[in-house]
Amino acid sequence: MQAQAAWRYHTPMNVTAPKLRLGILGVGHFGRFHALKAMANPAIDLIGLHDADPARAAQIAAEVKAPPLAPEAVIAAAEAVIIAAPTRFHYALAEQALAAGRHVFIEKPIAASLDQADRLIAQAAAQGRVLQVGHIERFSAAFRTVMATPSGGRALSFEAVRAAPFRPRSLDVSVVLDLMIHDLDLVMELAGGEPESVEAVGAAIASDHPDFAVARLRFPGGRAASITASRVSLAMERRLRVLGTEGEMAVDFLTRSLGVLRRGGTEAVETMPGHGIDRATWTDHDSLEAEQAAFVAACHGLGPVVVDGAAGRRALKWALAIEDAIRAHR
Repeated sequence: MQAQAAWRYHTPMNVTAPKLRLGILGVGHFGRFHALKAMANPAIDLIGLHDADPARAAQIAAEVKAPPLAPEAVIAAAEAVIIAAPTRFHYALAEQALAAGRHVFIEKPIAASLDQADRLIAQAAAQGRVLQVGHIERFSAAFRTVMATPSGGRALSFEAVRAAPFRPRSLDVSVVLDLMIHDLDLVMELAGGEPESVEAVGAAIASDHPDFAVARLRFPGGRAASITASRVSLAMERRLRVLGTEGEMAVDFLTRSLGVLRRGGTEAVETMPGHGIDRATWTDHDSLEAEQAAFVAACHGLGPVVVDGAAGRRALKWALAIEDAIRAHR
C-alpha cells in the first residue's frame, strides 16, 4: 500500500478551539459508546441525547450526565449531532439536522437507499455543513499500518474475512450492511476505486436477513476481491490478504500481525532465494475516539472530512448491489 496515504488516518493535532456543542440521536449499543466518548472529550460539550426508548434514554443520560431530550430539542441546542439510530431512521434525522444548519455524523450505512444518500450529500453541500459517515475502520491503528506498509508490488487480488458468533443486535439489516460494509469500504480504499461488477451468495440463518455473505468483486484491469462476512460464525475471525505482482501481504487483525512476502524482504525464505518476509505489528488505539476527534476538527474547519458522504454512498452502493445479487441467487 502507499505510505503517503497513511497521514489521513492520524488523529487531528490539538488546536485551541471552543467546545463543540454536540447532541446524540440514538443511544443503543453503539450510540452509548459515542455518548461515553463524547462525555470524556474535553473538546465536546454534550448538550443532550435522545432515544426512541425513553427508559434507555434516561439510563444513558444518567450515565453520561446529559439530559434526555426530544430529537427536535437535541438538534436545536446542538452545533453538531451524531446519529446512531437504526438505519431506517438515518435519513429523516439527518435531513432534519442539516435543515437546521447542524453538522452531522451518521453511523454506517449513510442511509437506507442511494436516493436518500444523494439527498443528504446535496443538502450538506448546500448548507456548507460537515457530513461524516461512521466507517470506523478507517481510523484504526491496523488500517493505518496496512496503508503505510509497502506491499508485494501492484495489488491484483484482495481477500477479506470478517466473522463473529451470533449476537442479537443490528438485526434490522443484513450482515452486508452490518459487517461486510466495513471491508467493502477498506477494499475499495486499498484498490483506489470502485469495482465494475459483483456476484454474491448468502442466507438468513438466525434473523430475517442474510446472516452470512460471500461477495466476489471485479475491478478495472482484471483485479478481483473476495469478501466474506458472517455473524453466525463459530469463532471470531478478521483477516486480509493482498496478492500482488511481487508477492503477498497477509494481515491478522486479531493477533495484530502483518507480514509481506516480497523480493528483498528482511527475513529470508529458504525456498525462495532473493525473497524474504517483512513483519510488522501495531499498538491498538481507541478508533472511536479518533473518529470523533476527526469529526470535531472538521466541524471547526481544522481538518478534512476523512469519510465524507461520497465515501459513505460508495460503500452503500456496493453493499446494496451485493444484497441484490444474494436475492437473485435464492
